[in-house]
Order: sequence, then C-alpha cells, then structure tokens
Amino acid sequence: MFERRSLKLPITLGVLMIVSVIALTIGWVLLSTFGAVANIRWAPLYWTLLTVGTMFLVFVLVGVVLYLRLSVETINLSRRQSNFIDSVTHELKSPLASLKLYLQTLERCRVSPQEQGSFVRFMLDDVERLDTLINHLLDAARLDHRIMDSEVEQIDVSEILAACVKSVCLRYRVPANAVRLDAEPLIVRARAVDLDLVFRNLIDNAVKYASDQPCVEVTAQRSGEDLGVVRISDNGKGIPQDLRRKIFGRFYRVGMELERETPGLGLGLYIVRTLVRRLHGTIRVRDREGGSGTTFEVTLPVVSSGTGTRGVAQATGVPPEVETL
Repeated sequence: MFERRSLKLPITLGVLMIVSVIALTIGWVLLSTFGAVANIRWAPLYWTLLTVGTMFLVFVLVGVVLYLRLSVETINLSRRQSNFIDSVTHELKSPLASLKLYLQTLERCRVSPQEQGSFVRFMLDDVERLDTLINHLLDAARLDHRIMDSEVEQIDVSEILAACVKSVCLRYRVPANAVRLDAEPLIVRARAVDLDLVFRNLIDNAVKYASDQPCVEVTAQRSGEDLGVVRISDNGKGIPQDLRRKIFGRFYRVGMELERETPGLGLGLYIVRTLVRRLHGTIRVRDREGGSGTTFEVTLPVVSSGTGTRGVAQATGVPPEVETL
C-alpha cells in the first residue's frame, strides 16, 4: 500500500504542475495580447515580456516533465531494489534453514543409510542453490570490468550450447530429451565465459519456467554470411507483451517477491542483455510457435572461419564433446 501511494503522489503532483503551467501560459498570452491591442504605444514592451516569459515557462514545463520522469524511475528502482533484498534474503534463508534441519536430524536421530543418502542429495541441492546465488551476484558485479583483447577468442557456439544443455539437465534432474538441441557450428569472437553465462541463463530459465513436463528446444543456425541466430523455446505459461522489455531490467521479477514459487534474483536476464550488447548482438522475446511458451532469440555476429573452441571446458566445467540431441 505504501509503494502505491508513493508512486501516485509524484504522478499526481507532476500532472497538476504541468496543467498549472499550461493554464498560466495561456492566460498570460491572452492578457498580453489584450494589453498590446489596447495600448499600441506599449506593444514592443508587451511582446518582449511575452517572449521572455513564454521561454521561461517552457523551461519550467520541461523541468517539471523531467522531474516527473525521474521521480517515477527512482521509485521503480527503489521498488526493484526492495524486491532484490527480499529475494536475496529468501534465497539465503531457505537453503540455510533446510541445511540446518537436515544436519540436526542427522546429529540427533538415527536414520537408515537410504535416508542418509536422500538427506545428502537434498543438502547438495541447497549448496548448489547458494552457489548459484553467489555466482549471479559476482557475475553482475563483473559486468562493468573492461575486457582485454587477449581474453577474446574464436568460440564455437554449438559446443557452448551442448555443454550448457547437459549442465542444466543435470542440475534439474530432467531427462536428456527434455532439452532438444539442434545447432550447427557458429564461430563467434568472444570470451567463452560470457557465452556460457548468456546461454546457461536462458536455458536454465527455459527449464525452470517450463511446464511440469519440460519441453525445451534449442536451435542455432546461420542467418546470412555474418550473423548467427540462437533460439531457446520453452513450453511454459509465456510472458505478457507489456512485460517483455521490463524483464531485462536489473532486479526486475514479475509479481511480488515473497509470493513466487521459483527461486531467482532478477539478475539473470539483465546479465544476458548486457553481455549480448557487449558482443554487438541483439536479443528478442517472442511467443513460441505452435503452442504456449516463450522463445528467446539471440542474434550474434559470426566469423566465416575458425575453429576456436579453446576455453569451453574451463568456462562451463563440462567437456565440449557432448552429444547433441
């Protein structure tokens, strides 16, 4: 309730100020024109004052509009930061509470070897969740760092995609055929870690927000001589048209933070968009063809030749020799 009032107040105040300035300008024009007609002798002075005053009021009007815009942006940023704090708190507290519960159970109670194995798997999942949280924060913090030319190499996007698909399937324990990969070789000049962040986040989101039976399609193909297109489609609920630009903002997540069922910080797509722009590419969000879901389309400049796959295993932690589906 407080956030709604704080957002409504600057909007109402700004609109009232704009209407007041416009009304004042119209009234001044009418009065000055009447005065100039009534007394021809003072006409030059009237028109001079009218011109100066009108220019001043135009500046005031522009300032009011800018103030209104900045106020709304500041409040929206504050709201996203509040959601981010709630998200980080929830993402830290949930796995830590789960780990504490399992460890206390193992310490105080006698459990069977089968239950111990189940507890260990659950605790590893919680540790993985914490590790992902920390990595996202570190990745977002490193976005402003300057890239050295020595770090850029020729990377085969198809190998990055294959490694990301395997890693995501292992993380969510979904069958290998849940993510279908059809990728032709695309050579891109970039850092392997940047490409891995882009496609790992997109594939991770596709599986995470898919239906109960994930059906994700990942394709990569050349578009012309100097462009490559990677499409990642899921069978989830889809993203409303009016939110497709907002989802790439920092800290932005749909809905209220404490009411969500899926974990996250609102940083993944922000990282994706920033890195894609750094690679001189574009990213688009579309409806999935032939059913419900969303398609993320990443377009990147490619080179005509080269076999630079160096750094793929180090960046992804998965060997590049992964069979595509």
